Amino acid sequence: MEIQKLQKQASRVFLGNLKRDNIKISDDYLLLKLTEELGEFTQSFLIHKKRCRPAKYLSIQISKKELSKELSDVLGLVLVIAEKLKIDVEEALVKKWITREWIKK
Repeated sequence: MEIQKLQKQASRVFLGNLKRDNIKISDDYLLLKLTEELGEFTQSFLIHKKRCRPAKYLSIQISKKELSKELSDVLGLVLVIAEKLKIDVEEALVKKWITREWIKK
């Protein structure tokens, strides 16, 4: 699936959830939500790496699944933000990371 298609689909799902929960979308809400999801990913990473209290330890399979879920939330929010700001993430990623066209020399 192309990234632009994922951007649109992720945004449709996310906006549908906001509408269902009667939450107004704004740029600052999206940034705060991304920060929240990044925190949840960080917590699941610490649990996965067993760098937390032993009471929070999970099996490798369960911790990997939780880590994957939280990372998908972070990526999903990035795609939603890109869609809202009309940024082509695929183009930006290619020009910054792959071809390095956007890297100052």
